[in-house]
Amino acid sequence: MTASSSAPAPPSLMPTGIGFGGASVGNLRREISDAQADAAIRRAWDRGIRYFDTAPHYGLGLSERRLGRTLRDFPREEFCLSTKVGRLLVRRDVPLEQDDDGFIVPGDLERRWDFSADGVRQSIASSVERLGIDRIDVLYAHDPDQASPGAAREALASLASAKRAGLATAVGVGTNSVEGLVAMIDEGLIDVMMLANRFTLLGHREALPVMAAAQRQGVRIVAAGVFNSGLLATPRPVAGARFDYREAGGDLVARVNALADVCEAHGVDVPTVAIAFPLLQPCVTSVVLGMRSEADVDQNMDRYETSVPAGLWSDLVAEGLIAAEAVPSSERQGSS
Repeated sequence: MTASSSAPAPPSLMPTGIGFGGASVGNLRREISDAQADAAIRRAWDRGIRYFDTAPHYGLGLSERRLGRTLRDFPREEFCLSTKVGRLLVRRDVPLEQDDDGFIVPGDLERRWDFSADGVRQSIASSVERLGIDRIDVLYAHDPDQASPGAAREALASLASAKRAGLATAVGVGTNSVEGLVAMIDEGLIDVMMLANRFTLLGHREALPVMAAAQRQGVRIVAAGVFNSGLLATPRPVAGARFDYREAGGDLVARVNALADVCEAHGVDVPTVAIAFPLLQPCVTSVVLGMRSEADVDQNMDRYETSVPAGLWSDLVAEGLIAAEAVPSSERQGSS
């Protein structure tokens, strides 16, 4: 690590295992009640989940408020909490009836890109107020690739300053893009990274250099979007299934059916394998999944706890469905 980022945080303060993705309790695409959100978070705790991720973007602050309200009932030293910076929430001059960015909440606020040092400090202060929890373990720059060229480096410089000020234990980037990540990892700018939709059963080759760099530099990776917006979330593709936020094409549906054939031959289903796949990488310490109900929590945890036969990975490689480089040598065994 360079001087801009100190030694990685202790494991107890870093993301591990299955993480609770907070977008769903921010009313992503569907409204749920405060009671349902609270029940889902509590069920996650009961099932052993100790990593919770959120962002101001999720429901214009609703996710942070809901998570904070429930998590305050649990011992602070027993869970890891992450949120994100880069989208400041400001009052709209002309409020909308509903948010225009996928969340079923009133549109009285708008998101404004700001990765400056002042903007990051303001974002952190606002998140702490909404959460009602005075310590954030991990801060991610949220989608800087969508904001402007150079935003990621500006954000990481601002986050390094926030980390030195004691406002977080670890900092990094939360992104759907692999562009520039290897260089930023090798320069020691990142402690932990949330990589969404880019290391999945349907797409992972372009992220292999990122995994290698993270392993080389001791950077932890949180895999998000492992269901690729839904196409991998069911044992077989359903009508209208989405891939990377758009309706999936026929070629992708056929590929998932081919994946399902191999998975079912080994007695497991596609979502179970989708959760297990990124965890083959030593640098991937957590998989974050969206959960909006107690049933979602139980289904995700049951799949996470299901053993995936080692021979399945070899068969997926043999069928050309995943890259051989994505499977560590210890997992390249004959069919079981």
